[in-house]
Amino acid sequence: MKLILRADVDALGRLGDIVAVKPGFGRNYLIPQGLAMMASEANLKQFELERKKLAGQADSLRAEATALAEKIAAAKVSITVRVGEGDKLYGSVTAVNIADALLEHGIEIDRRKIEMPDAIRALGEYDVEIRLHPDVKGELKLRVIKHGQPEKAPELEQPEA
Repeated sequence: MKLILRADVDALGRLGDIVAVKPGFGRNYLIPQGLAMMASEANLKQFELERKKLAGQADSLRAEATALAEKIAAAKVSITVRVGEGDKLYGSVTAVNIADALLEHGIEIDRRKIEMPDAIRALGEYDVEIRLHPDVKGELKLRVIKHGQPEKAPELEQPEA
């Protein structure tokens, strides 16, 4: 199935690209979400008329994502966890915990946009990447501290990998 992309889609293409996708993906996701349209002569002509408007919308989304990335970089986020013997965490810090901590700072992020290669299972400071837009990624400095420890703790040791 050949489609014209009406927006940038991760791992697929950019605005205006003509891509070949499986019929189910196109019919059930891309077309209903307004991310693509069937590639035909009539639709190509219609798309060329809409291109400037869609490009303007894409630029405004990119600008919003850039502003949000700056806000995330400026936020000082700490997550307080309970620990057992040897400062071992009960469980781990997940994307849901990070999204909730960001919400407390007035930043609303979908948990699925938070990229965590591994779960956080130790106290310390971490760099967490947040995918805000195909072109913009935010960098969050996250501190995982012990319950009852003051927010402005002295140097935290980096966990050994």
